[in-house]
Amino acid sequence: MRYEGAIYRPPSEAGSLILQATIGCSHNKCIFCITFIDKKYRERDLQDIFEDIESAAGYYRNIRRVFLADGNAMAMEASKLLAILNRLYKTFPQLERVSIYATPQDLLHKEPRELEALQKAGMGIVYMGVETGNEELLAWIRKGATRAEVSKAGQRARKAGLTLSVTVINGLGGYEKMAAHAHDTATLLNEIDPEYLGLLTLMVCQGTPLARRVERGQFEVPAPLEMLHEIRLMLEPLELSNCIFRCNHASNYLPLKGTLPQDKKALLQALDAVYQQRDTGSLRPEYLRGL
Repeated sequence: MRYEGAIYRPPSEAGSLILQATIGCSHNKCIFCITFIDKKYRERDLQDIFEDIESAAGYYRNIRRVFLADGNAMAMEASKLLAILNRLYKTFPQLERVSIYATPQDLLHKEPRELEALQKAGMGIVYMGVETGNEELLAWIRKGATRAEVSKAGQRARKAGLTLSVTVINGLGGYEKMAAHAHDTATLLNEIDPEYLGLLTLMVCQGTPLARRVERGQFEVPAPLEMLHEIRLMLEPLELSNCIFRCNHASNYLPLKGTLPQDKKALLQALDAVYQQRDTGSLRPEYLRGL
């Protein structure tokens, strides 16, 4: 296997074979993200990808899961993705799913029939960064998509039969837009109704536009307990049909997990127990947080 630069994958893909189909992120403008800041986006040649698949087959015969890196391999043309899926399933007989990162733009740039074809060919989980449902914040973080576009992209993936996992960033609105960020994100999630929801907590990385805004006093990161208050504001209005919720990433101050809607009451009680008692001792210390 050949990799270029640091490789990132969702926590749930820890046991997957990582196949680098693209380099970097085709958008790469979000003000908080440092993941692909040092990479110029490009697609790898299909033949090189096929050679990596054959190379992996020489070492691992019982591959069950594959994750297509880098930042948004869904930006590739559907025909190329279908060719990769076909080769993977032919090479690994026990393969159960292939997953991928996607931006809202990637999903909107594909026709519904193309997404349906990808699903039928074995595309499993599509990981899409929502970040926030607030229109002003989406523009401020340079997401490259409006609220309506994010909603449409998520619903398009769901309608095509793809399993959708979305991520949201706790604290992204600072103190000023905390309530708006929480409320608008909850209502957007209700529109999309994803199967998986991952909540990350904002970390300001040096070298990003967000870090420079913090240094200039243009943005204040909420204190840990206030981050929990925002999570509560976001969870309370959620009305999802059947969603696995995870807030146990290394960036989170208070690990939480459950299934919505049935575990919502317990999750809210857990948040209240820490927030109302101002119990900072229950929170993950800063030196243990990570991306």
